[in-house]
Parts: sequence; structure tokens; C-alpha cells
Amino acid sequence: MNNNEASNEIHILKERAKELNCLYQVDEILNNQRLSLAEMFEAIVWAIPSGWQFPEICEARIVYENNSYQTSEFYSSPYSVKSPIKVDGKAAGYLEVAYIEQVPQTEEGFFLEKERKLINTIADRIAQIIFHRQMKDILWEWNKSQRFNYLTSNDTGKEWAVIVNLLLRTDPDMLLYICRKMINYLYQSGIKEVDKILIDFSEESKAAFANSEVNFPSAKLPIGNLETISERTFGIAAKRLSDAEISLRIKKWMQEHKSYHLIKTINRLDVTISEIIEAVIRYTGTVGRNNLLDYSTERWLVVALIQRFLSKDIDFVSVAKQNLCIGDFNEIVERLIYPEASHGRIGGKSAGLFLAHKILEKESENSSALKSIKIPKTWYITTDGLTEFLHYNNLEEFNVQKYKDLAEIRMDYPNLMQIMKNGKLPPGMVKSLAMALDDFGDSPIIVRSSSLLEDQFGGAAFSGKYKSLFLANQGAKRERLDALMDAIKEVYASVYSPDSIHYRLERGLLDYQEEMGILVQEVVGQQIGDYYLPLYAGVGLSYNEFRWSTRIKREDGIVRLVMGLGTRAVDRLGDDFPVLFSPGQPNLRVNTVPEEISYYSPRKADVINLKSNTFGTVDVLSLLRGHGRDINGIEKVVSVKTEDYIRPVSIFETDFEKDDLIVTFDGLINDRDFIKKVEAILTTLQEKLGTPVDIEFASDGKDFYLLQCRPQSFGGINAPAPIPKDVPEKDQVFSARRYISNGLITDITHIVFVDPDGYYSLPALDDLIKVGRAVGKLNSLLPRRRFILIGPGRWGSRGDIKLGVPVGYSDISNTAALIEVARKKANYVPEPSFGTHFFQDLVESNIKYIPLYPDDPDTVFNERLLSGASNILADILPEFAYLDKVIRVIDIAKSFDGRALQINMNAELEEALAYLAPFTGQSKSEQKYSWTQ
Repeated sequence: MNNNEASNEIHILKERAKELNCLYQVDEILNNQRLSLAEMFEAIVWAIPSGWQFPEICEARIVYENNSYQTSEFYSSPYSVKSPIKVDGKAAGYLEVAYIEQVPQTEEGFFLEKERKLINTIADRIAQIIFHRQMKDILWEWNKSQRFNYLTSNDTGKEWAVIVNLLLRTDPDMLLYICRKMINYLYQSGIKEVDKILIDFSEESKAAFANSEVNFPSAKLPIGNLETISERTFGIAAKRLSDAEISLRIKKWMQEHKSYHLIKTINRLDVTISEIIEAVIRYTGTVGRNNLLDYSTERWLVVALIQRFLSKDIDFVSVAKQNLCIGDFNEIVERLIYPEASHGRIGGKSAGLFLAHKILEKESENSSALKSIKIPKTWYITTDGLTEFLHYNNLEEFNVQKYKDLAEIRMDYPNLMQIMKNGKLPPGMVKSLAMALDDFGDSPIIVRSSSLLEDQFGGAAFSGKYKSLFLANQGAKRERLDALMDAIKEVYASVYSPDSIHYRLERGLLDYQEEMGILVQEVVGQQIGDYYLPLYAGVGLSYNEFRWSTRIKREDGIVRLVMGLGTRAVDRLGDDFPVLFSPGQPNLRVNTVPEEISYYSPRKADVINLKSNTFGTVDVLSLLRGHGRDINGIEKVVSVKTEDYIRPVSIFETDFEKDDLIVTFDGLINDRDFIKKVEAILTTLQEKLGTPVDIEFASDGKDFYLLQCRPQSFGGINAPAPIPKDVPEKDQVFSARRYISNGLITDITHIVFVDPDGYYSLPALDDLIKVGRAVGKLNSLLPRRRFILIGPGRWGSRGDIKLGVPVGYSDISNTAALIEVARKKANYVPEPSFGTHFFQDLVESNIKYIPLYPDDPDTVFNERLLSGASNILADILPEFAYLDKVIRVIDIAKSFDGRALQINMNAELEEALAYLAPFTGQSKSEQKYSWTQ
């Protein structure tokens, strides 16, 4: 086979792959039972172009029952192909694919033979789904009709007449409703003579109606007599429909009418939450799992409930309506705490968790990995609870806090919190909280913020800006209730904290009327001695921005695991570490050497002390020594370190009092079922929500609990930055093309450059050590996050310190970035610090890590610029002036005409560029994925 033949074969294979992928997408859309036909057609036409040769100029449309569904730039062109959509052997429409520009013509024409088969296949599958839905509707209606046997007349053919006469005497409103439904049904069936039954079209009325198209109000026409309407309606129906079908339709509409109490309730502008709750409970209690509503009505109700309880954000609603049904809202209304005449919602955090759980619950029907995922028992306090609290205590003046100077806010906050904690919750809320405590029993609980602004998709995350407080929930009920109310008021007060107000100010949200909802949840865990804690807790992210192996892709995700409460997974700790792994590549661990695994294993756990009724931190080893054998699932978390290797824990063989026990989570990470579960959760939620997600979870040793779901946020250091192509060569400091993460670092004022040649030429070990000490001192003197470190080899490495500057984490904690220069030296290139404990420090602190390979082609390393700039080391650290040939401290503005250093990093392009640029004056800000991205 020559090169041309091979190239042609590859091209054909690529086209087949595109066609198969297109067909898979179409099948997925067709199998989504929650999509209406219109929504299904809209989605299909956008999926189709990807399967054709020239997708960038390919458009598609579906015509069905005289309605057209098409891509935005579609028009009939000479380069098109059609396939009929035949339902039950009859033409119902067609599918058309067109190129909007001329394309090369082959022996097969403008379209490949496989593409013609593909469009026919898609059209056939569309027809099959339409026919299947029609048959399903008929079967559903027939089955429903079997449930109504209350009439005993032997003349079943005239059963409908008995019902109509009965309704005329007993329920005229119901009869008018049924007449209207029958008229619509007959009209849609092509029986046009029914269009004049409801309205009396006298000659005078016709004349008035004829003027309705001009810019003048049309005439109001009287509705006819009910007896006449019913007689004419069913007279026509009797001629055109069978008696059985008339009876079936009447019974269906009678049941449907009974559900309209819920519709009327939700549709009222002045309706309160209590009225909606009553209507939802009444509806679900009547129908159970059966849906008596037609598709459009059911969809309208679901959207109304989403907007009423969860969110009015259009992107959130568009996703939620595909995954929720009316019965799902029972879980909210049964445990909802709200003020009298409330119009609040449950807040962003609650809405995100509720929707995520329902998505996973639904998808578990097709995925065993998603089965048995739970959420903790939860009570919800509506977002207007804070407003009611302020009004009840005459504290409305606190709403002006957000407009005060930040220094004044910071000074006021402690006093404001105490004033609020000394306030009283309204009696109705207190009564409901007492009921909630009865439901929780003496299980520990957590009071979590769930504000309107929090965890919004496409908005700000407010991560850590509002409080979440653990309660041991032990003792007398009055004491437990007081503690719960105190915690709620403290969470309310966090709305006025300087951090949260400053966060809102930076994001243009200060004028928004923030309201605070609250989740009161049962803490996931097990009792171990006097302590209560989860076996493990963690955070999972869809995208991994800190990849320690080239084999790990961004989409492989990242998980942080800790033993105990998840606070140590979400907070950055100075004295401890979580365990990191990538669900997509669980075998590629950060630390692989036993010494490093041991050194960086978690040593502490956050717990609830049931004896002292407090939240605290305990030493993991002490906990294991005293209770290791009693901890359910301990073999999933702990390993035993020997001299040469690390082995799993065995309940029967491990000596918990003497063995060298370390937390590795090897039992979990090596458990394929666990990995599949986490991976399935992240991928499913990302796919269904349309955004990478950030989840929190925990386990009591038996079950897996989802605790939170929100869009994964990307700070300025994590979002991909464009790489400028017009930077003058003289202004370029360095470029890199390996192991790049996303990020943008602006307004760097200083560079600390450890010259590789100078470093390697130092004769004494003591001098090498002093370089590390000097860097540590500079770390405390230079402006935080406004300087970068550049130097040779593997910084912080053990063993031969010639391989890199000997520093610890505290020596580099304030830098914005660490750039390791990896030059060829005696045919040896120092490996970058991925996989070491040192890199884990960088990951935890959001310090950008860039390995620089100056010997690579197309790589810039402007040593002349760095060596030629003024060195201010002696001015800052005169005691280390003798190292000025090795350490250069550059004040960028003084050396380069008032400019700063900027570093643009783009993982997708695998490229980074550092260059001199004007000061931006911009503070770092978060960037978010939207629902529709």
C-alpha cells in the first residue's frame, strides 16, 4: 500500500467515525423521553452536521406536520439531500441536509454513499420514535380507561351519554371544561365544523369580528348555553368518533380536571409557599406515581415549581425541567421551614444538590455505578427567613452595611454578629425547628448557608464566604434547640461579613438583594469512641488543572480525600495534606516512593466530640491506636508501612497499637467500583448540567453521600489565557511548551533569579544551603503573590542539593510562580517536580509551576535580560550580598521603564509566555462556565 492509499484509508476511517458519532448523538436525543417532539427535532438538527464531510458549512432541517425545525443558517441549496419521514407507512415530513456553499463533487456526488445511508437511517429512527410515542399514548389512554368502572350500564356504547347528562345536572363547570377539550380534540383531528360551537357567531358578531385585524380591539362574543354547547359538541363527536373513544376521552379529561387545583394555585400571583405545598401534597397524594396531565401541562407545572422553589435562572431551569417531575418536589415541601406568607426559595446550594441528586437518581437506571448514591436527611429554611428575622427584631438597618467603607464593615462585624445572635427567631420558625430536631434525633447536624447568590451556575460561587457550622446535637432538647437557633443566626450574620461584602463588590453584586437560605443536614459519619466523623470525605473536580503526569488529561479530573469531616478537604492547611488522585487515571499517583507516601499522608482529622459537644481536630494515629479495629471500613483508608513497602491493613493481622499506620486510601483508590462511581458522578453531572462540576461527598463506611454540587470555578490562574503573538523579542523573558497549566498572572513586580551557572559553580555545600536560606528571607520581604522564582533543577528535592535549590514550602509560600530551569548538563535533564511531595505543596497553595527547558527548539529564555538588569539583593539582604552572582533580585519597574511582568498560560495550546507589559491594575477574579457553554 502506497502513501496515497494509506492516506485515503485513514480519511475513510475518520469519516466513518464521524458518522457513527453523529448517529450515537442522535440516538441519545431520540431516547430522551423528557424531550417533546419539537425539542427533540431542534436538538437533532444541531447534532447532524458533525457527521458530514464538511460540518462547518453543513446545515440541517426537519419538516414535520407543516412545522420546520432547522439550524440557524439553513436554506435550500443545490447541494442538499432529503429523506422522507414515514410514520406508519404515511409521509409525515422529511429530513434535509444541505451545504450552504459549493463543495467538491466526487463519483458519489456531493454526498458520500455512506452519508446518504446515514440520513435515511436517521429519518427512519425519527419515524420509529414518533410511531412509538403515538402507540404509547394510545396504550396509556386505554389502560387508564380500564380503571373507571363505576358505571354499570350494559350499554357501554352510550356510556359517554350517561356521563354527559350526569355532569350537566351536577357539575356544569366540569362539563364546560370537557366540551372545550372535545372541541379542541375534534378541531385538531381535522373536523373544522366545531370551531363555532363555544362562541355565538351571529351576523352582527361576524361583522364585529371581521374588524379584528385592524388596530382596534376585537369584539367580545358571548359563550353559548351549556346545554346547547354539549348537545352540539357530542352530536358532532358521535358522528366522527366511536363511542368507546368518546368515553375514553371524557374519563381522561375528568381526571385531568381534578389536577387543575395545582395549576390554579401555582398560577396565582399572590400565592404563598404554604398554599403551594398544600396543592403539591394534594396532587401527589391523588395521583401517586401516575401522571394525569398531558405533556405540555406537566412541563409547565414543573417549570413553575422550579422557579418557585429552586431558581429563576433560565439556564438552570432549562436543565432542571429535563430531569425533574412534580413528585420530586415532595422531598422539599415535606421538610421546608418558611415564614408566614413566604415567597422565598431554598437557595443556590440547596438547589444545586437537589438537582444533582435527581439527575444521578434518574441516570442510575442505566448505570450501576450511580446506584445507591444518597444525600443526608435535610431540612430547608427559605431564603426570606433572613428578611423575616430582621423585621421581627427591628434590624432592617443592617441592610445598609454593604454600602459602608470596608474598614468600617470589618470593625462593625463582630458587634453586628452579637446583636443578631441575641435576636429572636419568629415563633413559627422556632416551632418548625423543634419538629426538625425531633426528626434528626440526637444525630450530629450541620447548619449550612444556601443564599440566592451562592453556587449559581454561570455566576459567583461564594466558596467559603458564608458560614457552615457543625453541631454535636447532644443533651436536652431545649439546649439542642438553642444551639441550632444560635447557629442559624450566625449564618445569617455572615451575609454582612467583610469577606462576603467585598466579594460581592468585586463581582458587581452589591446592589442585588441577597437573601440567605439554610440547609440543616444530618452529618454523615459513625461514632468512634467519643468522636463522630465520616470514614472519609472529599472534593471532586471535573477538570484537573494540576496534572502531575503527562498521561493525565485535564478531563481526567481530580479528587481530594481526607479522613474525618470534609473541612480538611476544602480548606488549605499549613500542617497537613489530603490525598490526591485522578479518577480517570487512578494508578498514576502523586507520590509513589514509600517515604514520600508516608511523609505526605494525612495526620489529623476533624471530628465532632460527642462528649464535650464541640467541633475539634484529633491526631489520626492516636485515634487508630485506640479505636482502629472498631472503625467500619478502616481497611479502605489505612495502610501499614514497613521498612521496604506499604501494605494493606488486615483487621485480623494488623496490630493497631504497634504497627506503623498511615492514611493512604489505597483500599478506596484500588477499588474499581469506587473509582467508577466517582468518575460516573463527575462525568454524568458535567454532561447533564453542561458545565464542569465541583462536588463534595462523604461516607459513613457503608454508604456514599453527595453533599454538594456546583459549577467548577476557574480563577484567573486557572482559566486558559490567550498567548499573544506580537510581543517584541526583546520584551520576552521566557516561554515554555511542556506541562503547562492554565493561568494568567499579571502585575508581577519582582523576579528572584537563581542563575543556574552560578549555582552549579558554588564550591561548598554550605553555600548551596545559604542560597535556599536567602530565598526564604526574600519570600517574607517581597510583596505577596507579586514576585516569581526562577532557578535551576528540582527545587526542594531530597538528596543531592545540586539538583535544585534546597528550600522548604515556607521558603516559597508567597511566590506567584515557581519556574524550574531544566538545562541539559552532562546529558542529564532534571525532571520537573511532578509526582513529588514538593509539587503537592504548590498544588495546595495555587502557586503556578512552570518547568522551563531552554534547550528545546522554539523556546525563549532571555538570560541576557535577567543578567543585565540591576540587582537589588544587597539593598534588601546585605548579609547575603556575597551571593549576588548567584541570586539576582530584579525590581522590574525600575529596570524596565515602569513596566511589570505578565505570564500567560494555556494548557490547551501547551504554551506559556512571560513578557514585559504595562501594569493592568486589575485584581484577580473568578471566571465561570455557564449552563450553555
